[in-house]
Amino acid sequence: MALRNHSLPNTLNVQLKMAFRSHSYRRLTLQLLNQFVNMYSARRKISKAEDASLTDMEELVTEALFDLEHTNQELQSDLKDLYIDSAAPIDVGDRKTVVVHTPYRLRKAFRKIHVRLVRELEKKFSGKNVILIATRRTLRPPKKGSAVQRPRNRTLTAVHEAMLEDIVLPAEIVGKRARYRHDGSKIMKVFLDPKERNNTEYKLDSFAAVYKKLSGKDVVFEYQVTEA
Repeated sequence: MALRNHSLPNTLNVQLKMAFRSHSYRRLTLQLLNQFVNMYSARRKISKAEDASLTDMEELVTEALFDLEHTNQELQSDLKDLYIDSAAPIDVGDRKTVVVHTPYRLRKAFRKIHVRLVRELEKKFSGKNVILIATRRTLRPPKKGSAVQRPRNRTLTAVHEAMLEDIVLPAEIVGKRARYRHDGSKIMKVFLDPKERNNTEYKLDSFAAVYKKLSGKDVVFEYQVTEA
């Protein structure tokens, strides 16, 4: 009997350990399942095919959009039907800028929430600037003698101009001036409306770097001086 009495605590201890392990296993399984479901659900926030792999940055951005859609009351209704085309980091000095390309047909919907969305994304990507650009594609010039005309908004010049307007949002471009360096190279000075200075001044270097990366053109930004 003594042996039996001494064995009871050991048996109970083993059972408790097994129960604890079983509970821990179930909890871990649920956590992994939730992560998988969230990743799968976040996948709908990008237009890439299901079998196409996402970059690390695209996974971060889609998960951030999915999270905002379900936790941010200010944005959730607007984000419900919005998604992106791609996302990529660009180095600007000692910090990175996240460039997010959005579908052209959704550009107005993204502009509607631009300030709020960029603010929330920059909170999630601490230390990084976020720039939203609508995806635009150029068309080659028609062959000589062709009856088909190329729409003006599909020319390289028009696409670059529209891209620049997207990059500086929410600021508006109020003037441009071309300058030539001593070596003959060209640089464009762009004047911005100072009304949005507080929302844009901290990322002027990012504006210039992103435009240079995407267009190959040099640009500097200044705010229009208003007379007192």
